[in-house]
Amino acid sequence: MRKFLLLCLMFMVGSLPVLAQNQGMEEKSIDVMLNELFNPAAEFIFSVIFYPILTIKGVEVPFILLWLITGAIVFTFYLNFINIRGFGTALDIIKGKYTHEGDPGEVTHFQALTAALSGTVGLGNIAGVAVAIATGGPGATFWMMLFGLFGMSSKFVECALAVKFRDVHADGSVSGGPMYYLRKGLAGKGMGRLGGFLAGFFAIMAIGASFGGGNMFQVNQAAQQFIVITGGQDTFIGQNTWIFGLILAILVAVVIIGGIKSIAMVTERIVPFMTIFYVFAAIAVIVTNIGQVPDAFATIVNGAVSGEALGGGLIGTLITGMRRATFSNEAGVGSAAIAHSAVKTSEPITEGFVASLEPFVDTVIVCTMTALVIVISGVYKGENVNDGIALTSDAFATVIDWFPYMLSIAVILFAFSTMISWSYYGVKAWTYVFGNSNLAVTLYKVIFCLFIVLGASVSLGSVIDFSDGMLFAMSLPNILGCYILAPLVKKDMQSFLTRIKKGKIETYD
Repeated sequence: MRKFLLLCLMFMVGSLPVLAQNQGMEEKSIDVMLNELFNPAAEFIFSVIFYPILTIKGVEVPFILLWLITGAIVFTFYLNFINIRGFGTALDIIKGKYTHEGDPGEVTHFQALTAALSGTVGLGNIAGVAVAIATGGPGATFWMMLFGLFGMSSKFVECALAVKFRDVHADGSVSGGPMYYLRKGLAGKGMGRLGGFLAGFFAIMAIGASFGGGNMFQVNQAAQQFIVITGGQDTFIGQNTWIFGLILAILVAVVIIGGIKSIAMVTERIVPFMTIFYVFAAIAVIVTNIGQVPDAFATIVNGAVSGEALGGGLIGTLITGMRRATFSNEAGVGSAAIAHSAVKTSEPITEGFVASLEPFVDTVIVCTMTALVIVISGVYKGENVNDGIALTSDAFATVIDWFPYMLSIAVILFAFSTMISWSYYGVKAWTYVFGNSNLAVTLYKVIFCLFIVLGASVSLGSVIDFSDGMLFAMSLPNILGCYILAPLVKKDMQSFLTRIKKGKIETYD
């Protein structure tokens, strides 16, 4: 059955050019053709996942956003604010204080963190913040930061479970993530059928999300920034962005062939360097306009509470902030749990501490920096408010006129690191559904690279709708499973902290 499904997928992918030709699309540019094929599917997926359950003051409130924020708040209180009080312990674990050389797994705590961060820190912070401000006003970024803090607890739970229920194979490789703790964890609670269904549903949504938010959005915004510095939309590349996508697809293919170890080696070098570069550039803009910082914060806070936004008052601002925060840090979605499951440790709970740092770095620090730069510059009131990455680029250019060129490099590297990390998430979900054969793995990687070409060509609006739809859908089975299994996490957490306090855990300073 699995081989039959794989052959069907191969046939569908191979038949796309024929379908396009039969529909008379050969007279159109490849970019236009891809847009017309993709847009209806993106709109349908978004309408289903973000179906509103109520309307407040004319603003539709999707159930999926309430589902995410409720989970983050519940986990924060249930674990007694471990997102705050566990911060120091997380830093000690990253340093290797509680890690033994012979622990099972494939990558270090730091490599697991950077591999997961490479899937979150990047265009969600650079372009995502711009989209949030453009659609929800400056106040939307306040809700992004707040949801980032609560999201630390969601990451704690899902990543601790990912290590606890992972499969360590005979060759030392690891398979883990929500598919495994939903299936195995719920089976242990006498809910085997429910667990099997939730695991399968999650895996299918994760495959879609790897093609969308982890792939198409990244290359789309990287292509747009590249076009800006090479002459605009009227240039050859501007009219044929699929060529940019093709080049990036080849580069991604070279890395993802090597699996998680190859991915981790790349991300542990790219992510820290590009994050530090981006943060320092933001600091340069902020310091240059230091006198405007208090007013910028006031604008953000006032916009959050007063609802003076472009997207529907207070509720519109709140929804926009939550939506973009989730896209940025993926807390509650379960994606990062796949990367963290490969960590070398014999204490699963340690990776919960490490993972909790992700939303803090991603949303509280990097997104705040971006928001301050955009608000200080005032460019969000200009003509490019709907252009995502162009808005951030213009904001930095008000102080550093050559920054758009450097931002292009940063954007391409961020997009590159995000895509290779998400390819790992996707291939793990894919092999969970279709089996771990060489054919299955190779087919997924080929399709993943084809979606890079597609993402470079289609419109930003359609990419965001498809990306958000698939990404947010992953949270439905993931958070439900985390609710059921949270007592196991709390028990392990209390045991670990108690042993640290009593000095019963061997350290390796």
